[in-house]
Amino acid sequence: MKVAITSQGPDMNSAVDPHFGRAKCFIVVDTETGDFAAHDNSQNLNAVQGAGIQAGRNVIDLGVEAVITGNVGPKAFATLQAGGVEIYIGATGSVNDAIEQLKAGTLELVSKANVEGHWI
Repeated sequence: MKVAITSQGPDMNSAVDPHFGRAKCFIVVDTETGDFAAHDNSQNLNAVQGAGIQAGRNVIDLGVEAVITGNVGPKAFATLQAGGVEIYIGATGSVNDAIEQLKAGTLELVSKANVEGHWI
């Protein structure tokens, strides 16, 4: 499965970012092969509005089947859902840890946003 994890850095040892739209980057991991690639999200980091929607579109364009993050707002959730991307929350630790938590079935698959939208 191809999964995007919100990350505070560009490698597998980086901490999971608790934000979706304003995450520093996304680490896309193929859970079968272990191959990964970092994708910068700096264009959304300081966006006045629409960060979740644009980040959602970017992740969909990466061809992922799922996202692992700390929180997802209603607009990002709707964008990801429309793109057929599953959303998991509850990961802690590093990106490596998040992948292991996904494989162990300890992450929560959400059916709605877990935070309200907000403006900066």
